[in-house]
Amino acid sequence: MLGGAGVLAGAMNALAGGGSFVTLPALIAAGVPSVQANTSSTVALYPSQLLNVWVYRDGLKSFGSVSLRTLSIVTLIGGAIGAVLLLNTPTQAFDVALPWLMLVATLALAFARSWGEFLRKHVKIGPAAAIALQLVLGLYGGYFGGAVGLMMVAAWGLLHDTDPKRMNAPRTWLVATANTVAVLIFLGARAVYWREACVLLLAALLGGYAGSQIGKRAAARVVRGLTLALSIGITVAFFLKVYR
Repeated sequence: MLGGAGVLAGAMNALAGGGSFVTLPALIAAGVPSVQANTSSTVALYPSQLLNVWVYRDGLKSFGSVSLRTLSIVTLIGGAIGAVLLLNTPTQAFDVALPWLMLVATLALAFARSWGEFLRKHVKIGPAAAIALQLVLGLYGGYFGGAVGLMMVAAWGLLHDTDPKRMNAPRTWLVATANTVAVLIFLGARAVYWREACVLLLAALLGGYAGSQIGKRAAARVVRGLTLALSIGITVAFFLKVYR
């Protein structure tokens, strides 16, 4: 089960994002407590994120009036705060919060692009507001992180009118930045179920390679639709589990 979930998650991250929607419930189904399932999922998917950073390395440049270095530092701080908050969240409380976190991520998967386009036409923010918003996104990335990359792109569009494709490299870099500090904190706290995480890690690398090959041939609309349908189904299942 974990191997299949890892392959699917790696492919989803390579194609459209949302891999944690698969790995997190798979870990919980395997008997891992929800908080440790989240930390183990983050660690398991981290190497494939580094691979994505390597692929996009030529596009790692600043945009707008806030440098990529500043955004990276702010994201590190936010990611550290989020990771510490996660480790200090009681499992029962996280079980209750999890469906809502997944709902936020599902809405981001569904509407972040269209919301970003709408807001860019009507709202502009200054560098200070952009830095504060990035701190919050870094915190969310370290705590849960579902669809945080899409949220970042939507937020940056309020700062500077830039082609979203131009933001792919910074997005990949900053998501990995938040997860880097989170992974280090999770490792230091010994909050990782290694047997399960290693199965997911290896399978996700395989799935990421397969996903990149599929992405060259499959229609983007079809891939996004399938990813969103799966995310909605899993989110509904978690709501039913907690509130039935």
